[in-house]
Amino acid sequence: MKQVEVLIIGAGPAGLSAADILLEAGASVAIVDRSDRVGGQLTKQTHMFFGSQAHYASKRGIDILTILFDKIKHHPNLHMFTNTTVAGLYPDKVVACVQESRYFTLQAKAIIVATGASEKSLPFENNDLPGVYAAGAVQTLMNVYGVKPGDKVLMVGSGNIGLIVTYQLMQAGVIVPMLVEAAETISGYLVHASKIKRLGVDLRMRTSVKRALGTKHVEGAQIWQLDEQWQGIPGTEETIPVDTICLAVGLSPLTELLQQIGAEVTYINELGGHVPRLNDRFETTVDGVFACGDVAGIEEASSAMIAGTIAGLEAALKRGYKIENVAERRASLHASLATLRSGPHAAKIRKGHEKLGVKS
Repeated sequence: MKQVEVLIIGAGPAGLSAADILLEAGASVAIVDRSDRVGGQLTKQTHMFFGSQAHYASKRGIDILTILFDKIKHHPNLHMFTNTTVAGLYPDKVVACVQESRYFTLQAKAIIVATGASEKSLPFENNDLPGVYAAGAVQTLMNVYGVKPGDKVLMVGSGNIGLIVTYQLMQAGVIVPMLVEAAETISGYLVHASKIKRLGVDLRMRTSVKRALGTKHVEGAQIWQLDEQWQGIPGTEETIPVDTICLAVGLSPLTELLQQIGAEVTYINELGGHVPRLNDRFETTVDGVFACGDVAGIEEASSAMIAGTIAGLEAALKRGYKIENVAERRASLHASLATLRSGPHAAKIRKGHEKLGVKS
């Protein structure tokens, strides 16, 4: 069993940001990620970020990934384990890992869990037909591998992911005739919604998918309107000829490893599902185990990077490292995170943190 000082599970924006400040402090860091490349969601984000310069405004996610990884990839204290799945996380901070056909264990002094989230699905008839994709899969096909998922796509969900992926599909020459949303209003940024509406996308509120049409693959979608109880209204059915249905209906934090090690989690709908209970140092109820990014509640990548930096800073301090101007840096990081959570689109996040007893 190999001994490591600080183990980070997940090499997305939160995990990379945590590693950066830990390495700066002098710690030895191991990062484990199940993908064959680092970056998490950043690997497929070709859109430009909003916010301030400190939040990488006007930079694309793929370029932010390069910035983050270039800062740490040649550091002598960094040990990378890509294409490696964490199969178990145990109370003595032993981590069971599987890398292709190889099984091995690592034991850490401190652990930062930055496992991100999985995509939610939507129950409707024939939702297992080839041609029904989650939005993340569509982004991966297009932005990582250069493959069009289809020629004519129905988008389901008007959060930022749904709106942005709709625009990216249209940039790739894919026809998106319609976007349906179960809620009464667009849930993502209106600037994104306005852009795709100007391009001719029909935005339908209080509408969802009743069934996917086809036998061997998607050949169309039957949609219908929803009542105030979110139930379909018979007689409002409409058939949309498409070959792909893209589901952008939310994310669920991947907290299974935290639960396995005994960290307290609770269900907070506004944060995406089960999330860990954290203190203001982003430490779970298990001593020396921290969590950051989407695993702690679904937010934007900008928030994940700041949260990862805070978790890394606190893990470094817990290991006894000195960080210059730590009080000022800590205050600045928390202020930046509060700023990102201050707008109207973050009201749901603030409500979720209020339920958790956390000050956003």
